[in-house]
Formats: sequence, structure tokens, C-alpha cells
Amino acid sequence: MQRLLEPEGCPWDREQTFASIRKYVIEEAFEVVDAVDRDDMAELRDELGDLLLQVVFLGELARVRGAFGPDDVVAAIVDKLVRRHPHVFGELTLEGEGAAERVLDNWERIKAGERKEKSERRGVLDTIPRSLPALVRAQRMGEKARRVGFDWPDAEGPRAKVDEELGEFDQAVGAGSAVEIEAEFGDALYAMVNLARHHGIDAEAALRTTMRKFESRFAHVEKRVDEEHGGFAEQGKLPLEVLDRYWDEAKVAEKS
Repeated sequence: MQRLLEPEGCPWDREQTFASIRKYVIEEAFEVVDAVDRDDMAELRDELGDLLLQVVFLGELARVRGAFGPDDVVAAIVDKLVRRHPHVFGELTLEGEGAAERVLDNWERIKAGERKEKSERRGVLDTIPRSLPALVRAQRMGEKARRVGFDWPDAEGPRAKVDEELGEFDQAVGAGSAVEIEAEFGDALYAMVNLARHHGIDAEAALRTTMRKFESRFAHVEKRVDEEHGGFAEQGKLPLEVLDRYWDEAKVAEKS
């Protein structure tokens, strides 16, 4: 990376900035997640390398500014891991039932202490990046709120909230206000994320799984339309009952 950024290095690399690299960090992170979801180890290896490149790239851009370099990034995370795992590297004991949960609570307390030492006045939710996908950020908000006691004691609360929010959504649809409909739909989505959290479900991963399933089934529908009707472009809109029949074929094929 240092060679690429030298005056006689790569013209494209030398033109990059923190802002221009930002989108690649996001893209590569999602490609890593996609490889994990598909359990593709060869692809995961390659995508982790691509993601690591973004870390090195940003580190070298910072080094040129005299701020820090990639080695400093690694040293900082090593220090943080040691500091936030006193039950491993220190004298604290966290064992038995619920140990993992107590580890997370202790982690949050240590983070709060670090912010206090830096004189950072940040709210409970302020540490959640606003650039996260909405479902991920919603779930993280619920987790953070839970750690300070602002949560239902069990899954019955968020389940009832889903019904409440869907009822309010239906009322908004009846009223016909686009702004209110959107707001109530957002409330219902957030309630669903909280319900997922109480059942130990990763809402983002669950939706990604459903989307992959939809893609696979719809690909079968497209194939059948091509075989029987010459494709969507030739046929136009087919009757829904025909498309549903092809969809059901795809569902049956999944089980066989």
C-alpha cells in the first residue's frame, strides 16, 4: 500500500481520500457477510482480504497525515481487547449460568468508564453508527436500551406491541395520510425487530435469508415462464394463478 501511494505509484490510489474509500469499506463488509451467509470458505478468505485492504488503505492515508498507521490500529485493538476482558486477562471472575450476558454488561460499563476518562458526554445510543443498515441499527438500539433496563421482561411485551402497531398502521391506511402511513409502518417494523431480539433472532440475517429464498423461487418462476410463455418480455403480465403455480413448484422442489 505504501508503494501504491508513492509519487511513482498508482495514479488511482494516490487520488483516494478517507471519504472516497468509505463506500468500499461498506461494500466489502457486506461481501464478507454474504460469504458467511453462504458458508463459502474460499470466498470468505478472499473477501476478508478485500476488507483488510480497506483497513490498511485508511491506515496508510492516516500515516501520510502523521496521525497513525496500520500498526497503530492493531496495537489499539489489542489494548482494547485486554482492557475489556478483565475476566480473561485480569482478576475478574465471570463464570456459571448467564456468564456471557454478564460479560456484555461488564463490557458496556468499561466502555462507559473509558468515555468518562476522555470527558466524552455521549448518550447510551450515541455509540451506534448511523450508517448501519436500518434493521441492524434498530436491533442494536434495542440491545443498548435493554442494558440500562429499558425493555420488556420477556417476549410477550414486544409481541403485543407488534399487534398494537399493526392496528395503528391499519388506522393510518384508512385515514389516507401518506406521512402517517409511513410513520406507523416504521413503528411496526421496529416492533418486529424488538420481537426478533427477544427470541434471539438476528433480524437482518433473517430478512437476508428470506430474500435469498425469494430470489431462488422467483428464478424458478422466470425459468418456467421462459419455457412455457417465451419470457416475461414476450408475454407481458401473466395471470397471478399461473405465476403462483410456478411458485408452488419451487417450494415443492426445495423440500425434495
